[in-house]
Amino acid sequence: MTRTVVESKTKTAVLGFDEPFCVIGERINPTGRKKLAAELEAGDFSTVEKDALAQVMAGATVLDINAGVVYNSNPNPNETEPPLMRKIVEMVQGLVEVPLCIDSSVPGALEAGLEAAEGRPLLNSVTGEEERLELVLPLVKKYNVPVVAISNDDTGISEDPNVRFEVAKKIVERAADFGIPAHDIVVDPLVMPIGAMATAGQQVFALVRRLREELGVNTTCGASNVSFGLPNRHGINNAFLPMAMGAGMTSAIMNPVALPTGPKKIAEKRAEIEAKGVILPADMDDETFCQLFGLGSTKPRAGKEMEAIRAANLLTNNDPHGGEWIRFNKAPDEAGAAGGRRGGGRRRRA
Repeated sequence: MTRTVVESKTKTAVLGFDEPFCVIGERINPTGRKKLAAELEAGDFSTVEKDALAQVMAGATVLDINAGVVYNSNPNPNETEPPLMRKIVEMVQGLVEVPLCIDSSVPGALEAGLEAAEGRPLLNSVTGEEERLELVLPLVKKYNVPVVAISNDDTGISEDPNVRFEVAKKIVERAADFGIPAHDIVVDPLVMPIGAMATAGQQVFALVRRLREELGVNTTCGASNVSFGLPNRHGINNAFLPMAMGAGMTSAIMNPVALPTGPKKIAEKRAEIEAKGVILPADMDDETFCQLFGLGSTKPRAGKEMEAIRAANLLTNNDPHGGEWIRFNKAPDEAGAAGGRRGGGRRRRA
């Protein structure tokens, strides 16, 4: 049975068809996050620290680290990204114990992350483009790490799942030429938005089964891609993930955290309720209010996608005796802070 092993200094995550689904936390990525990008350029890592801790507390088993900031002061990522990647990797592994996924389009940043990472990180990523194969596969071999293989090549991303399969097959075969075994290739078959392509879900399920049966590889995806542009994205993601798991997908790059409810939304809801003549206790705090009126929580917590994944693990017997499901459904105080923070790691910023 195919097993892809990813390790930190103290913890191991295993991707496999008979293993619990591997959640790769995606939040440490400045793409589309202007505030985080500005913080990183200014040398402020407070959001990185919070995101690392929150994702592990929510159940992430691997953390993706992306340092793709385009500095206003220096727009050349080949110069700025490698030292930033090294800094973030060192910081995050000083806070949490889970393995890391080094994520960059800049080869120098990939190597900087590999040099700084303890254990055996996952490398993200290689594509079927010839130039990319020649740059990334030697790093995979040199550092003896597994790699995410994305199913696009010099022709771009095909809407034909058969073409995407052939690209994945090409990457697996080229990796073998470098002495890299298939069990160290984690294929991303590329999930298309269901809003743009009605058959996107069916395509990826069939493609994952084929990748498992014909190439014997583990798989991953950007889970939220499937719901892009549609209302109630969490509802779609919650259905998609267990179905993908049933087809044989073994991991996903995703956000495991339900973001906290902000003061603006709380104030609006309070005003709405009071306008209806409901008198609230003067001493009711925001957290109690959120719980009472279905607004979630003022604190980061595991998202609904994590609930769906853990339920699917239980139903596929990848959660023996239901231990993880029971722990997941305990109250936070009861469950304890088992988030994987290093006992001797650096402290969070105030």
